[in-house]
Amino acid sequence: MHESVLLTESIEYLNLNSKSIIVDCTLGYAGHSSCILRQIKHGFLYAFDQDKEAIKEADKKLKTIGSNYEIINTNFVNLKKELTKRVDKVDGILFDLGVSSPQLDQANRGFSFHKDAPLDMRMDQSQKLTAYKVVNDYSKETLIKILKEYGEEKYATRIVEGIIKARQNKNIETTLQLAEIIKQSVPEKYRRQTHPARKTFQAIRIEVNDELNVFKKALKDALDLIKVGGRVCVITFHSLEDRICKQVFNEVSLVPKELQNLPVIPDEYKPKYKVIANIKPTNKEIEKNNRSRSARLRVIERSL
Repeated sequence: MHESVLLTESIEYLNLNSKSIIVDCTLGYAGHSSCILRQIKHGFLYAFDQDKEAIKEADKKLKTIGSNYEIINTNFVNLKKELTKRVDKVDGILFDLGVSSPQLDQANRGFSFHKDAPLDMRMDQSQKLTAYKVVNDYSKETLIKILKEYGEEKYATRIVEGIIKARQNKNIETTLQLAEIIKQSVPEKYRRQTHPARKTFQAIRIEVNDELNVFKKALKDALDLIKVGGRVCVITFHSLEDRICKQVFNEVSLVPKELQNLPVIPDEYKPKYKVIANIKPTNKEIEKNNRSRSARLRVIERSL
């Protein structure tokens, strides 16, 4: 069963009223969307997802609440293109960047290092690039770069050397094969601290789905799409996403350094946005749902 992380807080910070027009960029299995739809009886919800399986389940759930929603079957990189066909500005936009539990739990999707499956990891199952291709075809240098940048993996070089050695004999086909290679490539002590495959699997997933570039573009587009008084809420799950979110929010909410000491800031330099919140899950939520331990919610509001 998938539990949405920081659910209460994100719904609260969206500042909903019955007529709100809201966008859920990451519909998943409709955890957040269900709560939103219940509170916007006379408003409208636009929900994005590229996973057809998730859409089918989410649609069933939302139908029991209301009909004032539309599911848009595409990656949220197309947020601006799709929304401007339908609406001018919206009251709130939510991003929940966690991989949904059902995707992790379905062995055949290849996201989990605990279950045996073909190396896949595609959020959009119609795209060509898979984890299999990344693991078996990418050069040593590229793989090391991906593991260091996207996984912040300190044993990147050793892990990649293990992968290269293994694939010289035969291609690496499954998640558990890869997890075992990673395990054998790192020191014993590291294996005891946490699952040694976690960071590598994260890095490969980000590469397969181009997650960071897609997120940065969509977040900047989201800021353009909200009305004055509207809010963008972002739930991140690792430091790379959070860094992007923080940078983008700072760019639009801070007065340029060279003007900060002026007694009066000229109108054209006044920030159009203000940061509202930066919060982590409570200990109670972490105890209940371990997947929330690395989550963070950042909220920004359009003020001009």
